[in-house]
Amino acid sequence: MDGGGPYNPRTVEEVFRDFKGRRAGMIKALTTDVEEFYQQCDPEKENLCLYGFPGEHWEVNLPAEEVPPELPEPALGINFARDGMQEKDWLALVAVHSDAWLLAVAFYFGARFGFDKADRKRLFNMINDLPTIFEVVTGTAKKQAKDKSSISNHSSNKSKSNSKGRGSESQGKYTKAKDEEEGGLEDEDEEEHGDTLCGACGQNYASDEFWICCDICERWFHGKCVKITPARAEHIKQYKCPSCSNKRARP
Repeated sequence: MDGGGPYNPRTVEEVFRDFKGRRAGMIKALTTDVEEFYQQCDPEKENLCLYGFPGEHWEVNLPAEEVPPELPEPALGINFARDGMQEKDWLALVAVHSDAWLLAVAFYFGARFGFDKADRKRLFNMINDLPTIFEVVTGTAKKQAKDKSSISNHSSNKSKSNSKGRGSESQGKYTKAKDEEEGGLEDEDEEEHGDTLCGACGQNYASDEFWICCDICERWFHGKCVKITPARAEHIKQYKCPSCSNKRARP
């Protein structure tokens, strides 16, 4: 397993783009694709690793046979712990190791292609502006954004119906951007909810995108990430995200 094919990013921007792609793939494995990921991590199999790829997809596979490997390797044996702890704790553990692997890969590229102190600092700052996989998977990022929003905004804003549809229970708590004539409200909403993160891809809220909120875990998602359109959302009385829909008693 080469962890990403022959592509080798050589600039700070390219390494960051590589980081974001791998990160998005691993977040999918631990959120929207969690049922498939769970099944692939069979404890009866050999040491398995979770790989993320620049193209925003993921794979569970055996570690590279070559020594030393072309890229740093993810944590080994994630499948062995699956049935020995609660699922949410296991996913959080995998998420922590995934964060560590992503940093290792990014700074491996930095070292290999001679990034200087300023480049390494810039790369780290770009990475640090994104929530960790652990924060996305455990909901910590959402809580931090919510706490920040509650401090910086009047409590009355929480009861308003805005472009994210927070007060619209009858509409399945879905959202889409207001029409252009409401641009002033969009600017205010962008400022208030700019720290809200998609539970699938981990990216920030933008007022020109359609979002939907899960009525169970109350995490927000891009409609495109969970394959929900505005028209379909109109007919959803209670929306459950893929993770909540897949939750059931484990054997």
